[in-house]
Amino acid sequence: MRNRSLAMLAFLGLTAVDARAADLGYDYLRGAEYDEPAIVTTQLIDWSGVYAGGHVGWSTTNFGFKNAGRTEIAHILRQTLVEKEFGVSTWNKLNDKRRSGLSYGAFGGYNVQYGDVVFGLEGDYTSINQKAYSEDAVSRYMQGSTGRYYSVAAHTLSRASLVEYGTVRARLGYAFGPLLPFVTGGLAVGRAVIGNAVDVTSLEYSAIPTPTSVPVGGSGYQSTASLKEKFAVGAALGAGIDYAITSNIFLRAEYQYILFSKFGDHLMNVNTVRSALAVKF
Repeated sequence: MRNRSLAMLAFLGLTAVDARAADLGYDYLRGAEYDEPAIVTTQLIDWSGVYAGGHVGWSTTNFGFKNAGRTEIAHILRQTLVEKEFGVSTWNKLNDKRRSGLSYGAFGGYNVQYGDVVFGLEGDYTSINQKAYSEDAVSRYMQGSTGRYYSVAAHTLSRASLVEYGTVRARLGYAFGPLLPFVTGGLAVGRAVIGNAVDVTSLEYSAIPTPTSVPVGGSGYQSTASLKEKFAVGAALGAGIDYAITSNIFLRAEYQYILFSKFGDHLMNVNTVRSALAVKF
């Protein structure tokens, strides 16, 4: 009788344990169920589409004055012996100048994205308004092929102002989420205003000139500095990085180099470091 009672109590105990286990949701062969941690993904920026914005920067313009005034002097002395034999128009070699200051403008373009690679076409306009001037004077005594002696003096004063320019460039970039490093290259067109004032004196003597010698020929020539508007094409190169603040607004830091062909007798090139803000539509 006692043994039956013990067996009955043991059976009831096991049944109660099983019931509690079933209520708690446990299984004999595994522990408690739990949710897998969620995988966090970073949303990629779509750089494709049309965009436009404004830029402001610091530009340094190198003005090449070395050949300034040569066209005017060559025209004044055309068909003269001193120009033919001595090349007076090439005597003046003005020093190059460098000017720096703020520049600003607008830009816009279109991107196409394939995976992480971004191709684009962009145009920009920059107002720069930087000015410089330079001058040089040379005088020489020479004997010509006719046996006559010549006293020749040439003076050049040149002014130049790079007013504005625009570019059309291709872009190539590689996207790292919100960052887009890129390089650019294309064509530039610039507008400048230049003016050269030249003075040329050419006196002819029958013998070696002295302070009291009287010239037997020659004359003085002068050309005033009339300002002329000139246009020139050039090459545009650059590199930079865009940073997407949102899916439609981005910031930019950029370096740009412009090398123009001649504005008349003047050469110019521009180095610019600038920042920008743009909206993608």
